[in-house]
Amino acid sequence: MDLQLSGKVAIVTGASRGIGRALAETLSAEGMRLVLAARSREALESLSAALPTESLVQAIDLRLPESAGLVVQAALERFGQIDLLVNNAGATQRGDFLTLTDDQWAEGYALKFFGAMRLCRAAWTHLQVRRGSIVNIIGIGGRTGSAEFAIGGTVNAALMNLTKVLADRGIQDGVRVNAVNPGSIATERLQVRIRALMQEKNLSEEQSTRQMASKLGIARFGQPAEIARAVAYLASPQAEYIQGAILDVDGGATRTL
Repeated sequence: MDLQLSGKVAIVTGASRGIGRALAETLSAEGMRLVLAARSREALESLSAALPTESLVQAIDLRLPESAGLVVQAALERFGQIDLLVNNAGATQRGDFLTLTDDQWAEGYALKFFGAMRLCRAAWTHLQVRRGSIVNIIGIGGRTGSAEFAIGGTVNAALMNLTKVLADRGIQDGVRVNAVNPGSIATERLQVRIRALMQEKNLSEEQSTRQMASKLGIARFGQPAEIARAVAYLASPQAEYIQGAILDVDGGATRTL
C-alpha cells in the first residue's frame, strides 16, 4: 500500500531510541523528511546519519516551556512546512503510590503531557495549512488502572482525553488527531523489568520473558516497528476518515471496552 507520505515533513519526539527510533526509521522509509527531537544529541546524530531521507536533529529538553516553540520554528526554517507531529517522548516513574514524591509526579507530567500539549499548540496552525495530523503515543496504562503505575496511568488518561479534545477541534480546522496505545513493547525499558524479575526469582532471561508475558495475558511482547507501522498508517491519507481514534496495539492485553 502506498501511504502517500513521500516528501512530507514529520516531527518525532523521543526519537533517540526504542519506539521513537523505529518511528523515525519507518517514516523515513516512507519518504518523509524528519525533525528528530530528544535530549541525546549523540544518539540522534547517529540515527540521522543512518536514515535515507533528510533529517534535522534537535537535541532539546521538552520539559522546558520554550522548547516546543523552538522545535517548531527549527522545522519551519529547514523544511518550510509541518505535515505530522508524533508525540512519543516521556517515561514515568513506577512505584507504590504512598512513596511517590511530588517531584516524581511533576516530572511525569512535565515531559509526556505538557511537552506534548505544548507541541500540539505550537504546531497547530502550521498543521492546519497542510491539513496535517498529530499522532500521540500514549500507553494502555491509561485505560486500566494499576497500583504500581499511578503516575503513568493518570498521565496516559490525560493524554487520551487531550487527543479527543484536539480531534474535536481538528474537525473544523482540518487537522486529524489520533493516538496509539502501545502495550508491552520490547524496548530498553522493558528489558530493565525483565532483568529485575530474573534477579528476584532466579530465572533465565527466556523464563523471565515468558513469565512476564503470561502474567499480562499475551502471547509475546510487541516490537517497536509494529507501533511505527500503525503510526505511519494513521498519518497517511489512507486513514483520512479516522479522527479521534485511540488504537490499542497491545497483543490483546486490554480487554475492557
